[in-house]
Amino acid sequence: MKIHEDAYKIIEESINRVKPDEAVKAALLGRDFKGKVVLIAIGKASWNMAEAAYEMLKEKVTSGVVITKYDHSRGPIGNLEIFEAGHPIVDENSIKGTKRVLDMTSALGKEDQVVFLVSGGGSALFEMPMDGVLLEDIMDITDQLLKSGADIVEINTVRKHLSKVKGGKFAEHCKDTNILSVVLSDVIGDPLDAIASGPAYRDSSTSEEAMEILERYQLKVEPHILEVLKIETPKDLRNCETVITGSVTALCSAAMEAAENRGYTPYLLSSTVDGEAKEVGRFFSAMAREVRNGNSSFQTPCAIIAGGETVVKIKGNGKGGRNQELALSCAQGIEGLEDTVFFSVGSDGTDGPTDAAGGIVDGNTASELREKEIPLEVYLDNNDSYHGLDSVGALVKTGPTGTNVNDFMVLLVNSK
Repeated sequence: MKIHEDAYKIIEESINRVKPDEAVKAALLGRDFKGKVVLIAIGKASWNMAEAAYEMLKEKVTSGVVITKYDHSRGPIGNLEIFEAGHPIVDENSIKGTKRVLDMTSALGKEDQVVFLVSGGGSALFEMPMDGVLLEDIMDITDQLLKSGADIVEINTVRKHLSKVKGGKFAEHCKDTNILSVVLSDVIGDPLDAIASGPAYRDSSTSEEAMEILERYQLKVEPHILEVLKIETPKDLRNCETVITGSVTALCSAAMEAAENRGYTPYLLSSTVDGEAKEVGRFFSAMAREVRNGNSSFQTPCAIIAGGETVVKIKGNGKGGRNQELALSCAQGIEGLEDTVFFSVGSDGTDGPTDAAGGIVDGNTASELREKEIPLEVYLDNNDSYHGLDSVGALVKTGPTGTNVNDFMVLLVNSK
């Protein structure tokens, strides 16, 4: 059981190390804002980021809005208006919160300041459709993209061209008012125009790319959507400054330190893992077998660590998320291995449309599922990793963590 206890401690300590509070304060330290200061926070970590910023700025903040996911707000923050809205699919509350932001920033001048706190999830939470585009259009297209296996950059490329605030358009709306963006990255490589779909950053994606993505994944859209996609996003913005406060690289470093403190030799495999969740799970299980058989250069006890974001191509009608599917896939390949544990967890505490952060498996998981008369393969084929893992007590549930810097995966292998 110790190896399981170690795994849970690594999860807890790693996530705690990448909470954005202190980083937000550091980004604001020593800055002297003149005129009105409007504080806007969007994303799954926005409440925590807003609280930290408000603690620094206090009476300097003349007004502000926080838009976060349902159940992610922890109460009032000064004079800020707080909205909870839909994720990963935009809903009416996303539109209401965004309209309030646009109203609040429409009459600001050159001497005023927008402090813009951005975290992952902002693409769904911060939304105002382009003229001629309905909320239902965006909901449908996002749902199709999420089920297609498209990655986050591809999804956001399409969403940016259908939105009045994404792809630099929020900065364009603010005209000459300065925007300081403090960004918590949840996208591999930290592309600033992709995180939360880059509302305050010049956009590198093009209308042509958006159209190609629709064709690549065979999305079904109405003709009026194609017309709107032809409108280009801003390519040159002069009123924006951006500071990155955290990323998956920091999460992996925290996991390495936490593992080492528990006696494991840490190895960083990659902080840019992508691809299909099932395939990444199979890769980790293959590594586990090599390590356990003594055929690798990894010295036990070891912790093999990676970060990034995989995708799931939905073929079944089950419930789950990319981290749960990744973990369940790994369980298939490590069956029978002793003192071997693998977990995959989303740093925000929410994996897909579930209340779990991810999954944790070992050499007994597959056989335990068989004993319950539903083999692991059935759950995988139906994209039903949530119920498969839940039936054997293998879900990881952290609740909303207050941060969002992508996913991390750790394979622990003890000495024989």
